Amino acid sequence: MMSTPGPKIRAERSGYLSIDGEQWLHMYRQMLRIRRFEEQVNELYLSAKMPGLAHLYIGQEAVAVGVCEALRRDDYITSTHRGHGHCLAKGASMDRMFAELLGKAPGYNRGKGGSMHIADPDTGNLGANAIVAGAVGIATGAAFSAKMRGTNQVVVCFFGEGALGQGVLYEVMNMASLWKLPILYVCENNLYTEYTPYHEVLAGEILDRPRAFGLHAEAVDGQDVREVYVTAQRLIERARAGEGPAFLLCNTYRYYGHHVGDIDRSYYRSREEEERWKNERDPIRLLGSWLLQEHLADERVLEMIDREVREEVEAALAFALNAPYPDPDEVRRHVYADEAQL
Repeated sequence: MMSTPGPKIRAERSGYLSIDGEQWLHMYRQMLRIRRFEEQVNELYLSAKMPGLAHLYIGQEAVAVGVCEALRRDDYITSTHRGHGHCLAKGASMDRMFAELLGKAPGYNRGKGGSMHIADPDTGNLGANAIVAGAVGIATGAAFSAKMRGTNQVVVCFFGEGALGQGVLYEVMNMASLWKLPILYVCENNLYTEYTPYHEVLAGEILDRPRAFGLHAEAVDGQDVREVYVTAQRLIERARAGEGPAFLLCNTYRYYGHHVGDIDRSYYRSREEEERWKNERDPIRLLGSWLLQEHLADERVLEMIDREVREEVEAALAFALNAPYPDPDEVRRHVYADEAQL
């Protein structure tokens, strides 16, 4: 006799299906855009076309897409050194991102910021930050500003579990709680702080930390964009309604190394572990299988999306490769202040 799904499973299935199928397809496309973009970034590094390093987001796409899908365009985010996914999910264009990575003039920072400093105020992206927990003060300040101005905006602050070792995070969570700021702190726990398993450097339970400051805190499966989205949407609207900050722990996994040069990872994690996450917990595959199962899409539609995304990546990369470098005369411009104003 076939067993019937439990109440929780039925409720989740019903809740997910109440969301328009086109929105789930949009999230599928967004995750695929991040994946294909990042794969090309890795190729740029391996072919020595890209100066410096990049920290790939592959494997964590459901977090950026699930959270940013719940935001308005005028809401703010701050990002991290592993920030390409956040930027794309919030609305950045691939061509200008590739240009920035290649040091070209049309890049978001005119080629001067590189991979870890992309910002796009037009889409509410206040910037990535190469410093661990370096953006948490910026995000909290933006939330304070939004509250003072009465704009009804919400701020999302992305960071990895390594930021839990930085004192500034606890200072800003304390202020956000006291002042009931409209901010969601999103911790992406990808299990490794560079090359060390997180449980070797973080004592206690992660959620106990924000709760000590009175923040509402929840954890989700960061590989399931459906769960990320519905939870983030609820917490963001909670903040927008004036109910104060929240903390969302997204348990996830990065498929590649800490950065593109971290190729042999066998000394801190096994190939078997990596393959298990790729084969069993891939966020794009999980959503794609569900879309097929619920007849929200067929194989032809998913293949078409992949083809269109690959064409977008190809065109964006061609734009960046052919774009000019900044004029050497502007080397000191857009760094601190325009020298004409000094």
